Amino acid sequence: MQKDFSLAKAYSQVFVSSCKHDSREIYRARRRALMEKLDSVCVFAGMPVEPGGEEAFTSTWIKFIQEPSFLFLTGVNQAGCFLLLDPASKSEILFVPKKDPFKEFWVGKRIGYLEGNSEAAELTGFADVRPADRFDEVVESFVGKKGAKPYVYAFFHEKFQGDHNWKFKQKMERLLRPKKVGVKSVADMHWELRLPLDAPRIDEAKRAQVATDKAFRELLKAMPSFKGERDLGLFLDHQLLLGGDGDLAFPTIVASGENACCLHYVKKDEPLKKGSLVLLDFGTRVGTLHSDISRTVPVNGKFNPLQKMLYEIVLDSAEIYRRAVRPGVSLKEIGNIPWDFIMEALETRLVKGVRGTYKLLYDRRPHGVSHFIGEQIHEGDPGSRSLTTVLEPGMMISCEPGLYGTFSATIGGKRYREKIGIRIEDDLLITGTGHVNLSRHIPRTVAEIESLMGCGKS
Repeated sequence: MQKDFSLAKAYSQVFVSSCKHDSREIYRARRRALMEKLDSVCVFAGMPVEPGGEEAFTSTWIKFIQEPSFLFLTGVNQAGCFLLLDPASKSEILFVPKKDPFKEFWVGKRIGYLEGNSEAAELTGFADVRPADRFDEVVESFVGKKGAKPYVYAFFHEKFQGDHNWKFKQKMERLLRPKKVGVKSVADMHWELRLPLDAPRIDEAKRAQVATDKAFRELLKAMPSFKGERDLGLFLDHQLLLGGDGDLAFPTIVASGENACCLHYVKKDEPLKKGSLVLLDFGTRVGTLHSDISRTVPVNGKFNPLQKMLYEIVLDSAEIYRRAVRPGVSLKEIGNIPWDFIMEALETRLVKGVRGTYKLLYDRRPHGVSHFIGEQIHEGDPGSRSLTTVLEPGMMISCEPGLYGTFSATIGGKRYREKIGIRIEDDLLITGTGHVNLSRHIPRTVAEIESLMGCGKS
């Protein structure tokens, strides 16, 4: 248990903690694990300002979200903070802005440095908490030590030369250039540590799945009452927020009819048309973990024969893919399996089976079938997506085959022709021998969906 949960609760928006575990020890263990990999000082910068804070014309009034690498090691979810790790001296120093009671009058509690006050240390588990305006001088004092390496580590990616991490790296280069000290990326070491989920994060991921399952079931029961994408989306968001920690995993996608052929459709203001499908991509957050689920359902509660055929092709492709998901392989190695299956099934079931036709909106492969899930919905190196990383127990990945295009067939003497987008997404946890489908209880078969929707009855 968090030793002083009342303190953590008071800072619930700026220190991500758990009522089941001593969060301070979880973050401390991660820092120690990273320091075991390091041979020199390593520095991290949290987000420099709150959303919209860099602009003079507006306040965006959206919840602050910390840089995930910084949050993973500290639990601190507020702007203007830094972290220094030194493996030689085993030093862990958290730098936070000075305590500002007047600002807290406006925005609520913030972790702040106040001389003689140990609250920040007690809350975060850092024995050494210092003011953020002393960060530069402290870094210089560490790299200037006798026998220190001619480089420090920082978290950045070469392919993203413009984000706050890259700007921080450039700032460190300018600061340390007179000392002839360079800056190396710690990103690879960080991902090795972060991609496999520890037990507390796996617990959070499972709780997010339970909440998402409940939200989706409530949605299916309420489907007859929705007139458009907007009211459907608002209902689903409400149910997801009730079950999570107060945050959606990402903005919910509600794409009806042809709109489902836009992969990241955000317009979400079209009417729902009876007889069409609606593609939903949704999830909720618990702690720092998320669910990421896609389902495609019939607006009126029942799939027509063409929709059912195409839906089950996608569903079967996910099953074929899951058979290959196991430790020891990379996502790149197995990534084409569902797409090859879908192309073959279109020929055998649609073209040859019912003399149907199809025209896809892409060439064989519309998108990746898997991505890692962790502190971010799309976890892993943002440039490579970590597709060559070998899967190991504790890693969590998505499984999301899809099908997008125009299809036609004559079935049972009736002609069907539609522009359809279908995606079915589950979240898989890698185990020692294979994987567990964490989303297996969330309705996904035609029979389950139609039953919960009342088979088209109003």
